Amino acid sequence: MKQLISTICIVLICLTGLVMAFVTGFSFSDLQKDTLTILGIVCLVSILFCFIVGELSNNNSQMDKLWSILPIVYVWIIAYMADFSSRITIMALLVTLWGIRLTLNFARKGAYSIKFWSGKEDYRWDYLRNNTMLKNRILWVFFNFFFISFYQNALVLAITLPGIAIMESAVPLGIFDLLATALAIVFLFYELIADEQQHKFQTEKWKMIKSGQALHDLPYPYNKGFNTTGLWAYSRHPNYFGEQMFWVAIYLFVIGAQVAKYGVFHWSIVGSMLLILLFLGSSALAESISAKKYPEYALYRRTLLRYFPITKFRG
Repeated sequence: MKQLISTICIVLICLTGLVMAFVTGFSFSDLQKDTLTILGIVCLVSILFCFIVGELSNNNSQMDKLWSILPIVYVWIIAYMADFSSRITIMALLVTLWGIRLTLNFARKGAYSIKFWSGKEDYRWDYLRNNTMLKNRILWVFFNFFFISFYQNALVLAITLPGIAIMESAVPLGIFDLLATALAIVFLFYELIADEQQHKFQTEKWKMIKSGQALHDLPYPYNKGFNTTGLWAYSRHPNYFGEQMFWVAIYLFVIGAQVAKYGVFHWSIVGSMLLILLFLGSSALAESISAKKYPEYALYRRTLLRYFPITKFRG
């Protein structure tokens, strides 16, 4: 029941944010329009690249490779167009640190290659390709274009929209900017620690498996097949939690710039809310795959919340 309540709360919060974003209305200055035009062109090129290369190479992780790079490009374009104002420059530096960390983490999984179209593909795309419905070639092409290439590119652009929102603010840096910076750094390190723990666990597990040991013969906790140590003993997806909260922290700069109507809500909240909803679906897919592979995963899922570290797994 607590799992269901937690999920419902997350969805309701996101939907409230999205509704309020539209209630506050959309208005752009000429500078914002010009900047959005540039970002839109970059986004369109990326959409076409991801779709065409993904189809030709049968590797649908093209957008995965760009996920951590495009936000850096977007925020520095915004910073340039805004004459490197203090607030946006701080935001750009934080996003750059985020992007470097995520790119390096993805690179060590073998995702990048000199042959830019190759590299290790995210296991979930192959799983979905074998889905009963998506086995149909035409439906997969539509899925590749509209979700993998178009929607994800649009979402990556959307999470950087707080930069557009604040680019003409004359409000001096204040407490919300300090809070946004502090929280962004905290969640960046939280995500870093979670990824390091996961990498260490999986590396050691596969090292033993490749040496000839069966999974059930591995020492505890590797015999479970999935990580239940460190931050992963308190949350099923600490890396996802850190990722989402980082972008919520970035949105706080909008409040600091005093451009949000009603004190909190602004149209640029759309990106972070849609990101949270995307991760609900992404984590659910990953968990369904894990539950089929690992017998004890069902207990792990019942014991811990998806994101919030409230209880500890002792299985």
